[in-house]
Amino acid sequence: MIKDDVFYTRTMAKVYADQGNLLKAAEIYRYLLECEPERRNLMDALSEIEEKLNEKSPDELIKLFNMWVDLLLKHHNVQKLVKFKNYLRDRK
Repeated sequence: MIKDDVFYTRTMAKVYADQGNLLKAAEIYRYLLECEPERRNLMDALSEIEEKLNEKSPDELIKLFNMWVDLLLKHHNVQKLVKFKNYLRDRK
């Protein structure tokens, strides 16, 4: 992937973070730290972003679990339909 480092600024990283695009914000902060590793404010900002990335709210986990259960039930229903289809095919 080609980086357009013209837009890799602290302000742009903050904009991405404010919009919820934490992965892009972290990418920019890492790039900036490669260029200026002594900048403490960049290290702090990256740490804050990484903490947010590592957090999972209970609501997010509940939503993921519900999606998993829904997919599991759909898979089970598809398996039943396949068995029924095979049963009908074998009766002919």
